[in-house]
Amino acid sequence: MADSAEELEPQIEALRAEVRRAMAAGDRPRARALRARLRALEDAWDEAVESLAPDDPAAIPAVREIGSLLPLREQVHGALTLLTVPAAPKLIAQVYNACFGGDINSAKLTSLRRDEERSFRAAPFSRPYYLCAALTADRLAPVRGLLAISTWPLEQRIVGALSPRVDFLTAAVSIAEHVDRLPDTDRGTARLLWLFAENIPGAGDGIGSAKPDTVIRAARAELQTHEPADRSHREAAAARARAQLDDAGQLFGNPLRAVAAGTDS
Repeated sequence: MADSAEELEPQIEALRAEVRRAMAAGDRPRARALRARLRALEDAWDEAVESLAPDDPAAIPAVREIGSLLPLREQVHGALTLLTVPAAPKLIAQVYNACFGGDINSAKLTSLRRDEERSFRAAPFSRPYYLCAALTADRLAPVRGLLAISTWPLEQRIVGALSPRVDFLTAAVSIAEHVDRLPDTDRGTARLLWLFAENIPGAGDGIGSAKPDTVIRAARAELQTHEPADRSHREAAAARARAQLDDAGQLFGNPLRAVAAGTDS
């Protein structure tokens, strides 16, 4: 018999903690294996939760409203997990509101990263995850206005010259796959998909709508051009970050690096 959502949740939290410890120790092979197990458990959790949904379609909107009852940091975590890339508050709010039936006001997210950093510095690794910073590839400083998840590998949180476009295309694929899994596409998710499609050549139909499979094909085709060089740049920057920054620095960056660089010129 499949585990219930309640039985899976502590297993998921425990695995997240193991992933965090493996990443902190620099053991990437173990972290990758743990993340694969974590994704399997999260998929099982999704299926368990779906089985709780009522058969009456009229009741489904009420189930979606649960999204707005979660704490703000969990809502942000949910949106970022779906996107799989660092994102600005406005996009986080758009994604969560459209896909999870929430009502995030992006203005509320402005101080969230600072609150997370204070919590981490007061009691490191006491939480399963932290909402942290994306880091610039050159100075390893926090990128203004971008949030990420601490359990992601450093390479996933590094932002180089090509990363904004690569991350946009990666997020487009993730959103399109999410929309494709939905039994019905409502106005909010359809509009969200179009917001991505209109900025990807060949992804939209030109009349304000888009199909998930078309968006996925177009985004992946462009990723083939940019992703290899971007990945190489990120990996080199991540290696420097592990060598130069402590745990807090790897999560939240070192803002003093930008000041020091300016004084040398």
